[in-house]
Amino acid sequence: MPLCDTLLRAAEAELYQVHFSQEILDGATRNLVKKGRMTDDKAARFQQMLKTHFPEAMVEVPPELVAVMSNEPGDRQVVAAAIIAKTGVVVTANLKHFPAEALIPWGIEAWHPDDFLVHLDESFPKKMIQVIRQQSEDLQNPPLTVAELLDNLETNNRLPKFASNIRLREFGGD
Repeated sequence: MPLCDTLLRAAEAELYQVHFSQEILDGATRNLVKKGRMTDDKAARFQQMLKTHFPEAMVEVPPELVAVMSNEPGDRQVVAAAIIAKTGVVVTANLKHFPAEALIPWGIEAWHPDDFLVHLDESFPKKMIQVIRQQSEDLQNPPLTVAELLDNLETNNRLPKFASNIRLREFGGD
């Protein structure tokens, strides 16, 4: 969840605007429950928290738009939501489900979270450092220092470039 937390905090800091549909939320929380990372109750609270804190993020996706998408069938809803939201980027660690030939006709690119967060960090370096510091301060179970949070993001969430950029500015090196 640290990656999700970082991305949502960046959105809350108005570094970008997050978008999702009910189907995307259902799929994401269903997977978290299935993997044992969340209970059904926590998944419901998580969805409600997202809707409360990001009411403008919800998009309605017509089934007929999903039907004409050509990327991985289970992820067509994501591309369709990006089209409805008029965003040019889908952020996903699962790039193979979002090949360029399926996205180019819609003016959309798929970015790995590491590249997306590096982009945000380069665009908003002071704000991104604040996001990471606040995330570290807010973590209590377990508590994590900024260095420990960056280690977690680098190792468990495959964000080596982003973690390195923040480390360099925060601590003067790796």
